[in-house]
Amino acid sequence: MFSVHGQEKQRARDHGIKIGVLKTGDLNAITDVKGLKVGHFTLREDGGINTGVTAIIPHSNNIFQNKIPAAIYIANGFGKLTGISQVEELGNLETPVILTNTLSVPTASNAVIKYILNMEGNESVRSVNSVIGETNDGRLNDIRGLHITEDHVLTAIKNAKEGEVEEGSVGAGTGTVCFGFKGGIGTSSRVLPQSMGGYTVGVLVQTNFGGVLQIDGVPVGVELGKYYMKDRLENDTDGSCMIIVATDAPLSSRNLKRMAKRAILGLAKTGGIASNGSGDYVIAFSVNNKVRILYRPEVTTILVEELHNDFMSPLFMATIEATEEAIINSLFTATEVKNSSIPALPVDRVLQILKKYGKIK
Repeated sequence: MFSVHGQEKQRARDHGIKIGVLKTGDLNAITDVKGLKVGHFTLREDGGINTGVTAIIPHSNNIFQNKIPAAIYIANGFGKLTGISQVEELGNLETPVILTNTLSVPTASNAVIKYILNMEGNESVRSVNSVIGETNDGRLNDIRGLHITEDHVLTAIKNAKEGEVEEGSVGAGTGTVCFGFKGGIGTSSRVLPQSMGGYTVGVLVQTNFGGVLQIDGVPVGVELGKYYMKDRLENDTDGSCMIIVATDAPLSSRNLKRMAKRAILGLAKTGGIASNGSGDYVIAFSVNNKVRILYRPEVTTILVEELHNDFMSPLFMATIEATEEAIINSLFTATEVKNSSIPALPVDRVLQILKKYGKIK
């Protein structure tokens, strides 16, 4: 159970909803990946301002000096994600990942560049590839007002911590809409059995998309009478989803790209359709020490220990399950914003539907 702006909100598992078959981590959050931190800055003000920033810090060392393998997969490219080409070319990540709203991407990028330049040891750095993701929160936020500042982004980074992750209408999820209900930030994790490596996969999502909502295979959107193309409600489908996949498995950027692709299967299991106006991106990375990339290597060749292709399937499954549950958690924990016509998910009604289909008692 998480407290969101003073309101106690239960996650899917708190109601007995168990998605998938793999075990979750202790927190059932992306921070089950050891050393990873998440921070939010939430901006709620009169005049329809509902927006924010979410920062994902992969490890506690200087990330520019200790880069990590990473990959980005684009399911539908109607978005403004920065830093794609260098990640694609070099296969690594050298900054925190920042999520915010569409028109605040340049501001967030400037803030991250300054953050990296000001880190001890980076005095001679002249190039920074900031990775900034977004969704358009213009339905619930005065997005044209450009209210996010560089200080807000730096505050989200400063707020980043290990442990429980606040979900719902916080940070970059403050003004988002998902399946016609209030969307937001959601997270989940899976831990593989020791016989399969014992690795952890954590997922964090920023949900702002539509389709026909399904929860653990149940057609909830149909039962609620709220879904894409019903009465031609186009606005209930266009949007975006940012998905962050983190793992401690020793993986190359190539196999991280393969994991990233599977995250979209998790989105599809919730009923998302990656519509024409949706920016659906997955950023996947590994924090394992064995695969980090030094900024100034002392040798010309490197010997990397990475997981064999034949042992990737359990990680694929973990990614799918954690993504699906993270999206559902974003809906269960989201709260309505002031003066909004977008309702929160009617949890009591949803639970009745799930009981009807025998998913919970």
